[in-house]
Amino acid sequence: MGKFFGTDGVRGVAGVELTAELSFKLGKFGAYVLTKHSKNKKTKILVGRDTRISGDMLESALVAGILSTGADAYIVGEIPTPAIAYLTRKYEADAGVVISASHNSFEYNGIKFFNGEGFKLSDEIENEIESYILGESIIDDIPSGERLGKAIRNIENAESDYVDFAVGCALSPLDGLKVAADCANGAAFKVAPQALRRLGVDLSVCSNNPDGININNACGSTHIEKLMKFVKDTGADVGLAFDGDADRLIAVDENGDLVDGDVIMGLVAIYLKEHGKLAGDRLIGTVMSNLGLIQSCKKHGIEVVQTKVGDRYVLEKMLETGAVIGGEQSGHIILFEHNSTGDGLVSAITLLSVLKMSGKKLSELAKEITILPQVLVNVKVKNEYKERLQDISEIAEAAKKIEEKYKGTGRLLLRPSGTEPLVRIMIEGEKMEEIKKDAEMLASVVEQAMSRL
Repeated sequence: MGKFFGTDGVRGVAGVELTAELSFKLGKFGAYVLTKHSKNKKTKILVGRDTRISGDMLESALVAGILSTGADAYIVGEIPTPAIAYLTRKYEADAGVVISASHNSFEYNGIKFFNGEGFKLSDEIENEIESYILGESIIDDIPSGERLGKAIRNIENAESDYVDFAVGCALSPLDGLKVAADCANGAAFKVAPQALRRLGVDLSVCSNNPDGININNACGSTHIEKLMKFVKDTGADVGLAFDGDADRLIAVDENGDLVDGDVIMGLVAIYLKEHGKLAGDRLIGTVMSNLGLIQSCKKHGIEVVQTKVGDRYVLEKMLETGAVIGGEQSGHIILFEHNSTGDGLVSAITLLSVLKMSGKKLSELAKEITILPQVLVNVKVKNEYKERLQDISEIAEAAKKIEEKYKGTGRLLLRPSGTEPLVRIMIEGEKMEEIKKDAEMLASVVEQAMSRL
């Protein structure tokens, strides 16, 4: 991981860590690196954003950087991250950029690049961009005059083109389904209702009035309790929760119970297997994938291959193995037949299709995937210590005792966050009360150790 780029682009508190100055440099040097080998006479870069208040500031600076290289910036406004991945390919752009901090609270923002094929950047490309930001490499051609780029705004077809694409991913008509959707006051607030209503669902929507600071605020896929209540209040058959940039989906059944990314992936993978569409009979997950998903898929003849946490690693393994579905428990699901990154709206439409064709209630369908009790506790840790926790003796000893206790019946995962100053403690086992107690105990050990450093 570089100085600026994390596992999902460049992210930080807007105006403090992710400044206008850094945004300008990312636009300038990102555009230069991504387009210096372009054969196009005039390079084209798509720019989209979510609904955060800091998006205006960062977009202005980013676009100025892009234009300074001589590239044109096509500004498509508030639109989901996966829409930029798709539209970059559709419009044959040289690159795409999204200004979003995904599921984080409003004060954070981020900048994420896609290449011309709609894929996130490799470590090598990110390192090259950083070398220019740090002054280790120098641009040898500075455009001026008529060679400067132009900003093209109000791309009228961008939103409708993405909605058309998402609607086209449906496996069956969806009329008759009663659906509740939580748009997280984020980038899905316009496109998700449009697409779902076009497919014939009876739709109720909440958290679809963004004001710049309410994105992900007690709503969306990271605060699923709001949707749980909304489903019951509206009598919906299913609830859908997106995150701030709509690359994730978490669902709720008709009883208001959680259906997380592992269950959604498992259900879709089983459908694809039954219809001869699951390449290699393989699903790509991560080390955070629930053991229950692995065991349930095995019963259906499906192998779950695990990677490091992060959708970029999931995608790498999908490309390596030819898998058509992969993702994370958080709801970031890649359906490679449709898009090159996680797409919450496409995942939602696919899940609804599988549900409709099954003729079952979601609570009944979800029983195909038996999820083991799991506890996840986040502990704040300074970034410089995130990767070194196992070197601290009291933490290592406490972790070893838990690993021995759950050997054969569960597991412990102690993992640093790739995007936040946190370490995530995850324990799976047969008894919720027991694993919760052990997770809290280990969290206390980590906190005490950190207080002495």
